[in-house]
Amino acid sequence: MFIRLLLIASLLAASLAAAPAHVVLMIGEDEYKTWESLPAYADSTLRPAGLRVSIVHASKENKNDFPGLATALRDADLLLVSVRRRTPLKEQLDAVRAHVAAGKPVIGIRTASHAFSPLPRETVADARLGTWTTFDAEILGGNYTGHHRGEGMTTIVAAPGASSHPILRSVNLPSLATPVTLYKNTPLVAGATALLIGTFLQHPPEPVAWARTSGPKNARVFYTSLGGPEDFANTHFRRLLLNAVQWALNR
Repeated sequence: MFIRLLLIASLLAASLAAAPAHVVLMIGEDEYKTWESLPAYADSTLRPAGLRVSIVHASKENKNDFPGLATALRDADLLLVSVRRRTPLKEQLDAVRAHVAAGKPVIGIRTASHAFSPLPRETVADARLGTWTTFDAEILGGNYTGHHRGEGMTTIVAAPGASSHPILRSVNLPSLATPVTLYKNTPLVAGATALLIGTFLQHPPEPVAWARTSGPKNARVFYTSLGGPEDFANTHFRRLLLNAVQWALNR
């Protein structure tokens, strides 16, 4: 009987180990076309890498409603957020909070730094909706305060001491140069490891990608302020993001 139980346990463990990790993409923004680029990225890169991907878009009828999010997050291994200034239904935002509280990894791209923060002049009168204004500092580890204006390319280099980080493996950093505006993210929270530094015109350099662990369960977190259409067209950005997914999943 004991041997049979050991055999069942080993088979179950092997089955779980072979199961593909489940990545949930939460998409709700109107500027950077991630409603197109992220599903295409899932097809071209994530699924061929052996990952199971669920894509949750904001409803066209209600930009603060993410139908199916709570269900998708029940067995999610990783949540990737591409959301800008939305106030999701409370049960949906609670599902995001539960994912984080369970110690599961999170990746944020571009506008995720202000994903659940309404504009200062906006009021949320609907009691069904929720906000999470500290998501950037509390979970992602950033300090978003807007972006530098002007026209030109943001050049990108490795942060001091970061060149050997696995997220940067096989990524040609000069090729990450982008016309997407440079976010102001300084200073990062204590414990966040800057990976990439961007420079735009005469403005001070800013971190454009970093990694950290968050919460008592040390959830792995990665954020990058890159993520515009030009970035997703870039082979090296796509590699960077895949590296981040695999690092976040501890693979």
